[in-house]
Amino acid sequence: MSDIDMIRAARARIAGHLRRTPLLSSPALDAVAGRRVLVKAECLQVTGSFKARGGWSAISAIPEERRARGVIAFSSGNHAQGVAHAAREHGVPAVILMPKDAPRAKVEGTRALGAEIVPFDRETDDRDAMGAALAEERGLTLIKPFDAPLVIAGQGTVGLEIAAQAADLGVTGADVLVCCGGGGLTAGIALALEAEAPGLRVRPCEPEGFDDTARSLAAGEIRRNDRLNGSICDAIITPQPGDITFPILKRLCGPGLVVTEDEVLRAMALAFRHLKIVIEPGGAVALAAALFRPEAAQGDTVIAVATGGNVDAPMFARALERAA
Repeated sequence: MSDIDMIRAARARIAGHLRRTPLLSSPALDAVAGRRVLVKAECLQVTGSFKARGGWSAISAIPEERRARGVIAFSSGNHAQGVAHAAREHGVPAVILMPKDAPRAKVEGTRALGAEIVPFDRETDDRDAMGAALAEERGLTLIKPFDAPLVIAGQGTVGLEIAAQAADLGVTGADVLVCCGGGGLTAGIALALEAEAPGLRVRPCEPEGFDDTARSLAAGEIRRNDRLNGSICDAIITPQPGDITFPILKRLCGPGLVVTEDEVLRAMALAFRHLKIVIEPGGAVALAAALFRPEAAQGDTVIAVATGGNVDAPMFARALERAA
């Protein structure tokens, strides 16, 4: 199980290889939200998302002899690129199972990092079974996208940075809104803040119709999504919270927040206009909640994690057109 010692160890392995991303702000966003909004810009991370952290944490911890045989992962794109980047930098092969409807930018980015891509259908294929079979056949080490202690530890380094950056700004109490799929980032940040900034409370954020974490937290037990496609927020669409992540979320997180796709597109456009950053739909869910669910957060400051920026040009144009 991931804990603060694992997160701190992951930070030491990551140091010098990945970026310490900034905490951004804009008076214009504050005016929309009616409170101070701080944005942790993980869209500026290596590979364009926080997933580079979990990928590096996991691969760097594999014993060298086993690591040399290669790694395998399944992802719609951000975890794929994180694992592919870490594998390339460690000089080992990577096989990535990607859904057939993954955004083109993510597919091309993963391929450019040297990974072998194996496509699968979200609705009809069992990606876990496919991944297990390929791992067994080729002797590859499976790097799960969220339900793995070393991956959670890597994502938790975002929380260590938030704790330090918030303290520098004098922020000791705030809700920290996190885009949530399977819960690896959310759980990692929650563990880090529990240890280093207990006045900051994590809130999982999800798109409407794919709010399995919010429903699971409300029920006190895991709930599944009814469907696995049909959202622009591909990066955070998962069947249900993880078996490892959910107990952490249940213990440490506040209630989940849910936003509409229209709010996500508006948040993308506002981030571009006022912060000069590009956020993909799944990476903009937390900012959308910060801007358009002000009644749900406590205090005069809210921190939103912009988790990724790997968006196809037509989708980004759609967001800008919506704002116009």
